[in-house]
Formats: sequence, structure tokens, C-alpha cells
Amino acid sequence: MCGIVGLYLKNAELQLQLGSMFQPMLVEMSSRGPDSAGVAIYRNPVESGQTKFSLAHDDPDFSWETLETELAATLQCSVSIKTVGTHCILVTDADEAKVVRWLKNSQPAPDVLAEIRIVGSGQSIEIFKEVGPPETVYEQFNLSHASGTHMIGHTRMATESAVTTAGSHPFATGADLCLVHNGSLSNHNILRRNLEREGIRFQTENDTEVAGAYLTWKLRSGATLRQALEDGIRELDGFYTFCIGTQNGFAVVRDPIACKHAVLAETDDWVAMATEFRAIAHLRGSENAEIWEPEPSTIYTWGEE
Repeated sequence: MCGIVGLYLKNAELQLQLGSMFQPMLVEMSSRGPDSAGVAIYRNPVESGQTKFSLAHDDPDFSWETLETELAATLQCSVSIKTVGTHCILVTDADEAKVVRWLKNSQPAPDVLAEIRIVGSGQSIEIFKEVGPPETVYEQFNLSHASGTHMIGHTRMATESAVTTAGSHPFATGADLCLVHNGSLSNHNILRRNLEREGIRFQTENDTEVAGAYLTWKLRSGATLRQALEDGIRELDGFYTFCIGTQNGFAVVRDPIACKHAVLAETDDWVAMATEFRAIAHLRGSENAEIWEPEPSTIYTWGEE
């Protein structure tokens, strides 16, 4: 099961309405994924030399302010935070790799910091995901009034791993890159072991995280996004529809058999992707949109790679 939705605004005048346009799309997919939901929204790019982190903690009373103070003092950097539900958006001018190492290994409170999950990072991306019905999750993070350029989202019916916030989609796969997935990979355990030997670390048993890590590894090896996706068609075995968010747009690809549902629609104002058209039908102008089913093994992209 599971449901995927994506919305890319070609008309800049609609960016203030992104959150309200996206909400009914995600909620419409509740019947396909009532266990948990998540979204990646691209907005408010930070300045050059800064990195925006999406962080999560299972304790709703966790003190993000303490984290801010400790990080700034240890790495001698500027840090700003914005708490959003169980998540935090942290912006810093510290080296990204140093921040990641500090979050995973820092003293004096490794027992607490170990529970902090790095959900995503980049210049524009913000990721929010949680257990519960999609409508509740969306409201929890106050996204209905959000503005931005594009969003991708996922509603999950867990089949291959536990229902947890960490196991929810999207999965971040590098700077401003994230992935949502409908389907199942059959060779994810082999890929996981191979990627671990390349230094990739995993937070869950979810096969989608493996697909995201695969793209990360390809990009770090010098491949473009299109090249990474083309290689993935050959090397990722299983049934899948992927929607991949990038800093400037998104991409959609299906496996060579393409048995998992997917539909694309485009107008002069927007491009939308969903598991079923009923999620897109809420958008103004959908009755006049060009609508098609993405072809097997075909990469569709909008925005610059």
C-alpha cells in the first residue's frame, strides 16, 4: 500500500499557498497509509556557508535550547533553532560533517544526544514525520499555512518494519535530497551490507532508507542525480515508485515492471504526482491538466538537477 504525493509550483505567485494546496493531497492518501506520515518542504533557503538540519526527538519535552547552547559552545559557531512539534530546525555555519559527528558522539550527554535523529539536511529542505493519521501529523507541524516552492509527502502502511517515527518517510539522502517510496525492494539487505562497507550508517531497518543511501553513495561518487537514478533502475531490485525531492524540484521513477500505482499531472501553474489521481483532483485546474501514467524505467524531472 502506502501513498505518495508531490507538488512542484511552477507559478511563483502560488508559493504562499503551498501548504494549503498540499494538505488535501496528503490527507486523501490516508486510506493507503494510516500508520504514519511525513513531508519534505523546500522553503527559506539559508545563506551560503550555512546548513539547515531537520532534527527529531521522541520526547516532546526535550530541551532543544540546551542542544543549541552546547553545540555553539563546543564548535564555536552560530546556531539558531526553531522547535516544531517533536522536531527542530537548526541552522548553523559550522561544518556539516562536524555537526553530524558531534550530534552522534558528543559529551557530556551521549545518552540524550543519541536519541536525537538527523532527519534531513541541506540549504532548503525541512522534513517532518510522525506516527499517526496523516491529517493529525500535518496539523501537528502546522503546515497548512506553510509557503515554499515544492513538497513531497508519504502516508505509510507498514509492511516490512515497525511503525515508528524513524521508520516513516521521507528519508533524507544527502544535501537537500530525500526520497519517498511505494513498493518493496528484494535486495535491500545485500545493498545495506555493501553500503555499510562504504561508510554509510543506517537508523532503521526500512528498505526505503537503503534506496536513499544508495542514491547518497552514487552522488558522493560523482554521479549526477539522473545518472544515479539510471544506475538504480539496474541495481535496485523490486517493485517501486520513487518520488525524489531535490533543492529545485523533484523526480519520479518506476521500476521496469511498474506495477505500483502512479500518476502525473501538469498545468501551467504546477506539476503534481500521486499514487492515485484522487489526490490530485483537489488542485485548482486539475480538470484541465495534462494527465498521464509514468512509463516503466523512465525518469521524469522538474527543476534543475
